[in-house]
Amino acid sequence: MLASIPSPSSNGFHLGPLFIHAYGLAYVVGVAAAVALTRIRWKARGGDPDLVYDVALWAFPAGIVGGRLYFIATSFNQMPKHWWGPFAVWDGGMGIWGGVALGALVGIWRLKRHGANVTQFMDAAAPGILVAQGIGRVGNYFNQELYGAPSSLPWALEISPVHRYSGYLQYPTFEPMFLYELVWDFLFAAFLMSLGRLRRIRPPAIFALYVAGYSGFRIFEETQRIDPSHYLWGMRLNFYVASALCFIGLCWFARAQFGTRARRPTDASCGEVSEPA
Repeated sequence: MLASIPSPSSNGFHLGPLFIHAYGLAYVVGVAAAVALTRIRWKARGGDPDLVYDVALWAFPAGIVGGRLYFIATSFNQMPKHWWGPFAVWDGGMGIWGGVALGALVGIWRLKRHGANVTQFMDAAAPGILVAQGIGRVGNYFNQELYGAPSSLPWALEISPVHRYSGYLQYPTFEPMFLYELVWDFLFAAFLMSLGRLRRIRPPAIFALYVAGYSGFRIFEETQRIDPSHYLWGMRLNFYVASALCFIGLCWFARAQFGTRARRPTDASCGEVSEPA
């Protein structure tokens, strides 16, 4: 093999007596990037950018809890075999749909308490969520997880023997699914931001497309991953979840964008505005 992506020598680093896990650090950086981007987009819609801080303060912890609960419910056999296993988020194991669902519910609760326009905020936040998800995949790289079938491509990912799944110990390099998703998340976020500059996009159509587009990629990803999973009719469980959410997202987009129900502005941030270039 002429080239490959090397494995990291460690999944974190020491800062004095503390060990900083790269997985957790990636989440923190991702959330900071999402907050910064959403503040810009929410302000362009006439909203108070400081509201983003309040929503993130509540939604991010809720997202961590929701993501872990989803992982426990669907992949309980992959948890560390200790009493603290359900809480060991630094070892990976976060179901993105559970995180988005609970984080969104808590975020909507905060928005309603402030009297803000929920659908406009959802559209403002969607690209930032994608950016955060993409940055979070860097943590998967350091944990040497989220990879696909054995591969000899120049960008194949080296996996240390201790992190290879049963039945694949003889293969040194694999498809870097974490990298594919990272690239998709960033490109799709850029697409949604470009689309959001068109006046004819009606909220929450951007968020609906986020749900459909991300889930659509996960349909592909679930056919490539080789990590342990629960199977139903020969396919990974999350393949069906992704397929259902992709369909729901497309229907939601069609209803939001092409539905005939009149939309009555409820506050100054509700008008359909073009976003800054």
